[in-house]
Amino acid sequence: MTTFAWYFEDHGDVKTGDVRYNEAATFSDANPPTKNDTVVGISSLSINSDESGDELKKNPILDPDCVMFFGLQVDRGNLVQAVSDNLLNDLNLTTNDYNFGNVIFLFSFLLAELPSQLVSKKIGPDRWIPMQITLWSTVAMRQCALSGKKSFYATRSMLGLLEGGFIPDIVLWLSYFYTSRELPTRLSFFWTTLSATTIVTSLLAFALLHLRGVAGVLRDDPSKGDMHNRQAITPRRLWNAARDYDLWPLYAIGLVAYIPQAPPATYITLTLKSLGFSTFHTNLLTIPYSVFHIITLLLLTALSERTNERTLVAMLQPLWTLPCIIALRFWPGALKEAWGTYALVAVLLSYPYCHAILVGWTSKNSNNVGARSVSAAFYNMAVQLGSVCSNFMYRKDDKPLYHRGNRNLLIVNLLSIGVFLFTKAYYLYRNKQRDRVWNAMSAQEQSDYKRDTTFSGSRRLDFRFAH
Repeated sequence: MTTFAWYFEDHGDVKTGDVRYNEAATFSDANPPTKNDTVVGISSLSINSDESGDELKKNPILDPDCVMFFGLQVDRGNLVQAVSDNLLNDLNLTTNDYNFGNVIFLFSFLLAELPSQLVSKKIGPDRWIPMQITLWSTVAMRQCALSGKKSFYATRSMLGLLEGGFIPDIVLWLSYFYTSRELPTRLSFFWTTLSATTIVTSLLAFALLHLRGVAGVLRDDPSKGDMHNRQAITPRRLWNAARDYDLWPLYAIGLVAYIPQAPPATYITLTLKSLGFSTFHTNLLTIPYSVFHIITLLLLTALSERTNERTLVAMLQPLWTLPCIIALRFWPGALKEAWGTYALVAVLLSYPYCHAILVGWTSKNSNNVGARSVSAAFYNMAVQLGSVCSNFMYRKDDKPLYHRGNRNLLIVNLLSIGVFLFTKAYYLYRNKQRDRVWNAMSAQEQSDYKRDTTFSGSRRLDFRFAH
């Protein structure tokens, strides 16, 4: 049985609410009302987990979120399809310029994470998210007028600034509707949109690139066309969330876990073109591994939920990519034999994506709405910072075999396995540490602590970290 209670505070003309929740005890034990709290309606609402399951399955909130995420990924990810049709040559760009453009986007995305979260919490996601989508879509449409390096860099920066903060805000919103155990599965469906977008945009690219000159759709020659929704996060809450060192191991995982897969994914179309595949075949060949990527993502997240194990299940991602990266570095036919290289990279990019597990894990270990909002942003910032680093792995002076780049990817992959194991050991240690203190207290002392403690979120002594 899970107990909820909804308290309202009056902030002028806007009624705002704060949902307080604790699985281990009743609401009155864990969150006694203060003198400023006013109970509206009933004081508590008990929801039986079994009874609420059917209602949660009927909850339509995930569908529009996936559609919005699809829109985000189309506008930030269609660059991969564009470079398959000689975008770099058309704009007189080198692969280093391409890398730097990706870095500009990711750095801008990273810089916008926290400001976007603060704006969203101040005016409400129902207002801020539509504004974001409208603004970044406007910039994305203006990419048709790209003329060179400066305009390429400018649009990448603007897209990053306008799209930053969207994902943490959506994740926080979803966490309101699902329990911590149910959230990773819902997030796995959310992140299948990532691969589904790759499939759809690859098919669209295959179709659109055949329409050169058809009914004037595209010219045949480019030269012919020159907390609750409105409660702001206070500076104190922001600072408390930032210095919550118990979440730092998860941020470290976010920083390194996705680097080994990023350069092969970014360069897949360039690699296939260099191996002799046509533009059309190149775009079609991105579909198979995207399909398998969806399947492995869902299976991995389902396995984590079924076993209630996060670290060891999520660690299957770097274990999957490890032999593939070793082969990319040491196999003599790598980046020389066309179909062998494609098969190797396709297997690598079919990896089981642990992002949904990590985001749900961060949300659960925050154990507080305010901290959850900020921790989601910090985690996503760590992921974006890792993506920035990944764009420096494959360099022009390392072409065409990228031996140095693949060696560095191998090192980072091994490092990510080590970080996963450290995180498991750290949370086990922290839980045992708290168990010793908690079990040494009498039942009355435990009850007094629940009632009187000023600690919140993961800082509470009666909270245990998921691992």
